[in-house]
Amino acid sequence: MNIKKEASVCAVGTPDAQALAKINLYSKSPLSAEQVYCFSVRLCDDQPDRDFERFDTAALSVLAELFLGKTGIADHDWSSDRQVARVFDTQVAEQDGIHFLQAQCYLLRTQKNEDLIAEIEGGIKKEVSIGCAVGQSTCSICGKSYGSCEHRKGVLYGDQVCIAVLSAPTDAYEFSFVAVPAQKHAGVLKAMRGGESMTLQELVSKNGSPELLSRLKALELDAAFGKACRENIVDEVVSLAVLLDFGASEDVLKKSFASLSFHELCKLKQGMNEKSAQLFPSSTQLPSASASRCPMDNDYMI
Repeated sequence: MNIKKEASVCAVGTPDAQALAKINLYSKSPLSAEQVYCFSVRLCDDQPDRDFERFDTAALSVLAELFLGKTGIADHDWSSDRQVARVFDTQVAEQDGIHFLQAQCYLLRTQKNEDLIAEIEGGIKKEVSIGCAVGQSTCSICGKSYGSCEHRKGVLYGDQVCIAVLSAPTDAYEFSFVAVPAQKHAGVLKAMRGGESMTLQELVSKNGSPELLSRLKALELDAAFGKACRENIVDEVVSLAVLLDFGASEDVLKKSFASLSFHELCKLKQGMNEKSAQLFPSSTQLPSASASRCPMDNDYMI
């Protein structure tokens, strides 16, 4: 799952001897402090963003390793002439209970970079976002893989808002200076490469035409009707199982039958009805004229 995370430039400065030594690990020729311009970037944290996603805290330490040596570009344009900076050091910090990933970056003091340096110092270039890949997105409500359950990001369930928790980072691509970030503060930038992690509803809502939205609504109504029918069949099968004495409580039976497909439930219901008819055959309340009667009943005949 490829994602981008928004961040911001936090500070600027000139490298000291220790920082310069780390910078020179990435340069082909030794650089002097006068040749280098440094700035600090808060890349991402473990708090929910406006799109109701967040990194888990453990992911930040993994990202710290993955981002070492990664390049800084402009507007997520992966061309060599858009490379402007590089990460030379990272650390996970904590402030007011919030854990965040901070990176030390450098660029060369060249004529080409003069405008960029001036814009960083002037507070013009202060928003960046990161591109990375994560291996897992988990629903905060049920703990299942997000998208495989019925919960949706941003929806309130009881007293909890559903959040997609991003974990197990597998790669870090770059950080980028962006003109118009998707969020005001550090968080998730939802544009993705290799396919967005979206549900069908989210994809159609963001990119679909009115016709697609109408068709999706009709499908949702059909799905709701089908869900209601399935629940009715489950209830009927549970009642039959209790009647036939399956030896389990209603709750256990309901959980067991809930995993069956609609076709399997229908077949099971049919078999139970046949068995029930054998064990409990139907009979009329009034006997027929040909039925045998006790002689005593003759006294009551009209």
